[in-house]
Amino acid sequence: MKRRQRVLVTGSAGFIGHHLALALQHHHYEVVGLDSINDYYHTELKYGRLAEQGFERMQIKHGACIESKLKERLFFIRLDLTDEHAMNRLFEEQRFDVVVNLAAQAGVRYSMDHPQSYVSSNLVGFANVLESCRRHHIKHLLFASSSSVYGLNKETPFKTSMKTDQPISFYAATKKANEVMAYSYAHLYQLPVMGLRFFTVYGPWGRPDMAYYSFTKAIAAGTPIRVFNHGEMHRDFTYIDDVVQSIAKLLDMLPESDPTAPYKLYNIGNSKPEHLLELIAILERLLGRKALLDMQPMQPGDVPATFADVTDLQAAVDYRPGTPLEEGLSKFVSWYKAYHCKQELEPLAESA
Repeated sequence: MKRRQRVLVTGSAGFIGHHLALALQHHHYEVVGLDSINDYYHTELKYGRLAEQGFERMQIKHGACIESKLKERLFFIRLDLTDEHAMNRLFEEQRFDVVVNLAAQAGVRYSMDHPQSYVSSNLVGFANVLESCRRHHIKHLLFASSSSVYGLNKETPFKTSMKTDQPISFYAATKKANEVMAYSYAHLYQLPVMGLRFFTVYGPWGRPDMAYYSFTKAIAAGTPIRVFNHGEMHRDFTYIDDVVQSIAKLLDMLPESDPTAPYKLYNIGNSKPEHLLELIAILERLLGRKALLDMQPMQPGDVPATFADVTDLQAAVDYRPGTPLEEGLSKFVSWYKAYHCKQELEPLAESA
């Protein structure tokens, strides 16, 4: 009988990693989730995601690989990517076929005041992922990049062929660095690598530092929301199920080699930029309350618009994200109401 593919998903207590781990388990992969469970935002949300996956808080011990009590073929280990020796031991023991690296220090504004967190997680941690993949002959590495790498590009839609050498936040700079680091490993060691540039991912179990989440909380509570650039912002909001579907379709598709390396970049976006004030209007309808708007100037590190060209993705896997914003937000608000009936979080404030 053919052995099931064994997939490591880093950042599995995070937003995208949580949904991906469940989806891949459902598609009959053996999935090992990994997360450090840091406190960038309230850890109760991370433990809530892990509980949905079948991992009880009391079970979770640093360095111990535990089995889900709810899902077959799903495991979890609490581990920090910056621990080189523990990472090497994990790869030796688990014999992964594929790695999906979603673990990273997120947040544009947070990077302005806490750059060392991004050096540690996004650079040192990712270097350890690359080296572990090389040493243990991983068949395919996929990693999370970001639409923020497009920086000061004014031409839209954003194409993966565009230059990305003008990042305007340190977060974006680390994501660009990840792409360059990954390319070097693909070139030097013929490690098959795909970089995934995500565009403003949203949905149930989302990150509380994102605008749609903090706006929802503020509207529900009747408190003002800060609207940057006086609302003149457009974002390519991409629903979580579309993102997970895209990753799942790319998982077993090795990148076509360019002349020197098995390396490929894809945009993962909805290809339909939405005005920030339209996002707020939809949330007002769904919550049955008017928002109190505190108009603010553009913040350092922000860009006025994002817009993904997903032609390459569609050509490769015959799929493109397409969930309408109102449909996706309706699912998020339903989840939000159910979750916050049990527990109230204190999210950070972040732009879309």
